[in-house]
Amino acid sequence: MKTNLSSQITLNRVSPRYYRPENAFERSVLTRLEKIPTDIYESAEEGANQIALDIAQLIRDKQKAGRFCVLALAGGNSPRNVYAALIRMHQEEGLSFRNVIVFNLYEYYPLTQDAINSNLNALKEMLLDHVDIDKQNIFSPDGTIAKDTIFEYCRLYEQRIESFGGLDAAIIGIGRVGNIGFNEPGSRLNSNTRLILLDNDSRNEASKTFGSIENTPVSSITMGVSTILAAKKVYLMAWGEEKAKMVKECVEGPVTDTIPASYLQTHNNAHIAIDLSAASNLTRIHRPWLVTSCEWNDKLIRSAIVWLCQLTGKPILKLTNKDYNENGLSELLALFGSAYNVNIKIFNDLQHTITGWPGGKPNADDTYRPERAKPYPKRVIIFSPHPDDDVISMGGTFRRLVEQKHDVHVAYQTSGNIAVGDEEVIRFLHFINGFNQIFNNSEDKVISDKYAEIRKFLKEKKDGDIDTQDILTIKGLIRRGEARTACTYNNIPLNHCHFLDLPFYETGKIQKNPISEADVEIVRNLLREVKPHQIFVAGDLADPHGTHRVCTDAVFAAIDLEKEEGAKWLKECRIWMYRGAWAEWEIENIEMAVPISPEELRAKRNSILKHQSQMESAPFLGNDERLFWQRSEERNRGTAELYDRLGLASYEAMEAFVEYIPL
Repeated sequence: MKTNLSSQITLNRVSPRYYRPENAFERSVLTRLEKIPTDIYESAEEGANQIALDIAQLIRDKQKAGRFCVLALAGGNSPRNVYAALIRMHQEEGLSFRNVIVFNLYEYYPLTQDAINSNLNALKEMLLDHVDIDKQNIFSPDGTIAKDTIFEYCRLYEQRIESFGGLDAAIIGIGRVGNIGFNEPGSRLNSNTRLILLDNDSRNEASKTFGSIENTPVSSITMGVSTILAAKKVYLMAWGEEKAKMVKECVEGPVTDTIPASYLQTHNNAHIAIDLSAASNLTRIHRPWLVTSCEWNDKLIRSAIVWLCQLTGKPILKLTNKDYNENGLSELLALFGSAYNVNIKIFNDLQHTITGWPGGKPNADDTYRPERAKPYPKRVIIFSPHPDDDVISMGGTFRRLVEQKHDVHVAYQTSGNIAVGDEEVIRFLHFINGFNQIFNNSEDKVISDKYAEIRKFLKEKKDGDIDTQDILTIKGLIRRGEARTACTYNNIPLNHCHFLDLPFYETGKIQKNPISEADVEIVRNLLREVKPHQIFVAGDLADPHGTHRVCTDAVFAAIDLEKEEGAKWLKECRIWMYRGAWAEWEIENIEMAVPISPEELRAKRNSILKHQSQMESAPFLGNDERLFWQRSEERNRGTAELYDRLGLASYEAMEAFVEYIPL
């Protein structure tokens, strides 16, 4: 069973020669805008394995010399695969950690003595508890010390590092604001280990560990920039498209305190390892025509023309030969003969992505339409990772499919229970208890007893405590009710609302279980039951919480199994990926764009607002402070405005989709 198919999605077929040059000359040409040695790998696993091999070799070299290997280790998700590879080498290849000294890169402050969400605990869970390292060789900032001793404590932490001869290597990631460790924008190049106040972006990112922003510590004790740069070698890794913007700033931008990771440009032995998604904004991947000759394909041509339009401020059909020649795109003139020919091709390509009939227009020529006219009506399944992703990401298309008489089913893949605040539970408990008092004279003891029990638990709940199963069930019921209300508003029969409650999600914690056969079988059973002609799945692979990717993997794995068995329904099925909650498709990748009128956009907003538990008080709004309906509308309007600026029809808003073809 293939459970990682989403990682193999390649929207733009990047030529390997852009990221795996054959010789030093080609590498120097491709990387001439890059100021830190950067290796690009096809997957995060491949990159992590290479870093792990380097670290393992360093450990062995130190062992042969009879010396300690001193490492600074970061927490978070970025190094997780590196640590997993090191554990495998320890278990299968006999790699020993007896000579390894570990310094924790940072620790949250303040923490209680029994805090389970410390960064040190995360390192133990990911690596240290699984290898033969001497516990006395593990050092970490103490998140429980008194405030008046912090300055001296940080000075002694620096001395402890120096007592072992300094750091041999630092393994770090890059944060969403370009931070390394918790050295945030404004950190000085000469900063040492210190207490630092976390800004909202860092606290929001850390809230994934602590459950909510309220439970997240306000500060951190972190190694300073100079402490990290004093390491003999620094490995910075970044995986996934959510890191692409910061990677570009770090690697190609100037050295600036607004992007602390850019200080690595001053280090003579820094190394950056990224996957293709994280590299997607680097010039050699995103705009290769600026550094080398290109292997042109339709998407790269579309990307180049859209870039040229934005650079010149012109719509597509007004671009001239001079525009192409002056901006590094003369190769396209040689390929097509003139700007006019290129312009017409790209204009028509984009025009053909626009359709008001997302399920196909019946009795119409569909030669240049993104979706087939037949069969009509179509059976459609919209897979929604959480109970509101359907309306946030494709609420206009959802409504259009229903209005155009297609047989629409919605599959809510997870309960979404941990994204409901405790206040919502209390509010519903008050209602149920009041109902019991008014209509049943408080005679239903189950209600009154549960009311008292749950209120007591929530009142005494401490940071890091996991909700009881009863509370998780109530939170799931709240989200089910909101989803049903939204479906009713959009004229979906309630027997077409499927609550799958995939098991991987039901941990009660932010950290989920790996996808399993049970998850895939639940999805597969629904596919067999409905036999859809159209499937819509989440393509928000930048979802910071990871649930979207896992849910999409479950659908793709189920489809793959059906394909292997030769399922007939799959031969007539098209699969579309949507975005909207966390990002939007780049215009060069859009294959179907559904216009939304002002009235339809208001209806979409109303659908999103049915999910009241996900408004201002929702625990996981991410780093974007806008509410989900605001993000969605601005992204949809932004897509429409881009089409307008390129010289195509002007609409109020647009929802965009990319077709997924089973591998």
